[in-house]
Amino acid sequence: MNDNDEVKRALVQAADAARFAPSIHNTQPWRWVVTDGRLELFGVAERQLREQDPTGRMLLLSCGTALHHARVALEAEGWRYEVDRPAGEPLAVLRPVERVPVAPEATRHFQMLGVRRTDRRTVTDERVSEDILRDLAKVTEESGARLHVLGRDQVLALAVAVDRAQHAEDGDDRITAETAAWVGGDRPDGTGVPAAVLPEEVPLTTVAERDFQTAGTLTAGDGHDRAATYAVLYGDGDEAEDWLRGGEALSRLWLAATEQAVSLLPLSGPVEIPFTRQTLRRMLGDVGFPYLAVRLGTLDPAHSAPPKTPRLPAEQVIDVL
Repeated sequence: MNDNDEVKRALVQAADAARFAPSIHNTQPWRWVVTDGRLELFGVAERQLREQDPTGRMLLLSCGTALHHARVALEAEGWRYEVDRPAGEPLAVLRPVERVPVAPEATRHFQMLGVRRTDRRTVTDERVSEDILRDLAKVTEESGARLHVLGRDQVLALAVAVDRAQHAEDGDDRITAETAAWVGGDRPDGTGVPAAVLPEEVPLTTVAERDFQTAGTLTAGDGHDRAATYAVLYGDGDEAEDWLRGGEALSRLWLAATEQAVSLLPLSGPVEIPFTRQTLRRMLGDVGFPYLAVRLGTLDPAHSAPPKTPRLPAEQVIDVL
């Protein structure tokens, strides 16, 4: 195998690993192109939630998680690489530069790609420790964003914002129709949120989970969110590159949480609606732009993880030129 073949193989493997990145409603709104020793990332308009995400912020956040997954895969294969984020299409370009020794943490991060889940079950009464929260904030900052942990009063404000966002979206027939097209059922096409990962009924918690208006088959548990930690992922900018970087930071945060046996549940609803997004921004003292709210907590180890959500086959998201 010559150097060009080795680089191509590494890039294809990185794009394949990125298929398992989280995305809004599991839309997987990305496409990869392997060409001339580089890996290019593009957004896919056909898988954008046009009603729920008309500005494409959630698409960019989702593509950012895929970009970080690809980076993790390259690092686990022992590649040093360059990453560019052009102001347009492609959204990002990865270029392997040279082989380097594989760091132990790179291997651990790669292993977490297959372990990470979006788990909508209730959390236990065991709080996430302050040490772990500091570690999670640290890795988020190292990834170009920040994590603001909410105090009790702010958690109540978040609960109100989540409820208002849910009410606004429930009152929009176009959004509810779009959501119904992506959520529920068996999802044989490889996208969307299947019933198997949705609770049988929405748990009664202080900060409500998103109500998809369809029942799932997952037993949510009899816990609450009293011991949960809520936080806002945010950054300094509100441009396309900032949201892409926000997605990279989300992926890094999620993998770090998974490694610490901490459940992370994304709450995008209050970011999708302009007036509730401003509520989150006020929680940040108007000094940053919120990308996502998250719930952090511990799960009962006696309960098995929910099934994986489906993924599009590689040939639908990776082009090798």
